[in-house]
Amino acid sequence: MRELLCVPAALFGCVARLRAGLYERRLLSVQEVGVPVVSIGNITAGGTGKTPMVALVVRTLIAQGYQPAILSRGYGSSPGVPNDEALELARLLPKTEHVQEPRRVAGAARLVDRGADVIVMDDGFQHRHLARNLDLVLIDATRPVGLPRPRKGGEAVQAFLPRGLMREDFHALKRADFLLITRADQVPPQELEELELKLAAQAGGIPVALARHRPEQVWTPDGGRPVETLAGLEVDLISAIGNPEAFERTLLDLGAKVCEHRIFEDHHDYSAKDLEGLGERPLLTTMKDGVKLESVGGPQPWIVEVSLEIYRGVERLEELLSTLPKPTAAARRASLRGGLVG
Repeated sequence: MRELLCVPAALFGCVARLRAGLYERRLLSVQEVGVPVVSIGNITAGGTGKTPMVALVVRTLIAQGYQPAILSRGYGSSPGVPNDEALELARLLPKTEHVQEPRRVAGAARLVDRGADVIVMDDGFQHRHLARNLDLVLIDATRPVGLPRPRKGGEAVQAFLPRGLMREDFHALKRADFLLITRADQVPPQELEELELKLAAQAGGIPVALARHRPEQVWTPDGGRPVETLAGLEVDLISAIGNPEAFERTLLDLGAKVCEHRIFEDHHDYSAKDLEGLGERPLLTTMKDGVKLESVGGPQPWIVEVSLEIYRGVERLEELLSTLPKPTAAARRASLRGGLVG
């Protein structure tokens, strides 16, 4: 069935390359907004860890004396109704301004008007109309091309949407300023080394860092518990994220005995029916899913809070962020007077 999608995937790839070429030749415009912009993105569709990376970058910028704000497209949201990722970020960063706006330049202007002196753009690698000072790109070690490896062995399909999950090919990584391999601890050392060599061949000279998803604690209806609580415990899982296998792997590594994992499409809108038959055992989910499930009814899930830990190369990231320019009040006013709407 997937082979029937070869033609639309080829067309997607052609359009992606053409669009990238137009930006490289400056035939498509790029808009400044008067403050530095840090883009966090990837070259695949699906979960690479962008949301915890946004939280890490925002906290680093705050520690360096900046007043950052978050800009995202808001996939699946509606006016006045934030999506799951916005709800998750609100819990992680309750004092940080966040605008969800498909027109990134217009959203950035709103954040500048609210006092932001640096904007962290979530999922922005392909959204090039808004100028950025840094492009931070994430690659999931367990799914470098988006799709998982076949269970019977072999390589995962590397293809553009809709046949595969590639938004751009690996050559696009040359635009990046910093590459982060996430879930680097969940693959064999040889596999990780091969991925690093591939990235070096495609984007030589760009810093490559390694990160892991670190479980922090488990939130139950009765309060927080240490993750060690899960060792030897029989549990069920429910998730609607880009990489559900990695979530399950995290629980297994903590010693939990996973009896059932109910998986839905990314950004799934839960209903009470989705929880039917669950509740005999502790029901675990991600923070992204938990903010939606709490209002559905039925068994209340235990939320596994996970942070992103960069265990190699974090110094280079901190250095890049510390060199961002401090915007002047005049630059902000000039941007706002320009009537940014794109």
